[in-house]
Order: sequence, then structure tokens, then C-alpha cells
Amino acid sequence: MPYIKQEDRLKYEKTLTDLIEILKSQPTDKLDGELNYLLTRILKGVYQPKYFNYNRAMGVLECCKLEFYRRVVAPYEDTKIKESGDV
Repeated sequence: MPYIKQEDRLKYEKTLTDLIEILKSQPTDKLDGELNYLLTRILKGVYQPKYFNYNRAMGVLECCKLEFYRRVVAPYEDTKIKESGDV
């Protein structure tokens, strides 16, 4: 889970806000590739070349995927079920 203390988040806020604004200004057909590029660059910059570290990076990505689904996608789907009915 990506829960870090509020005071620990402060060091990232300006950079994240700026980065999000840049990404939001990109055309839809470029956004996914640019986001992939950024995430890959961050991971390459943080993890030293070693299988152990690459395995950790893959775990982080998997947890990010699951957390995004749990916190963003699932509530959206629940709202749509209420609006349109279940399958």
C-alpha cells in the first residue's frame, strides 16, 4: 500500500503536481507511452541492476496496479453498477 506519512509526501508534491499537469496536457494518443517512459525511467534510476532489485521493482508495479484497481477502478465500477444495473 502506498501509505506514507503526510509529512513525507511534502517533498514530492511540487514535482508531482508539475508532472501531472504536463501529462494531462498531452494528447490522448501520446499519454500512455509517455507515462510508461516516466515510470520505466524512475525504476531504472532507482533500482541497481540485479535480479533481486528487478524482482522488487516488478512487485512494486504489481502492487501499484492492484492499489489503483482497489482505490480507483472498483469504486468507479460500483457507481456504474448502481447507475446501469449489474451484469
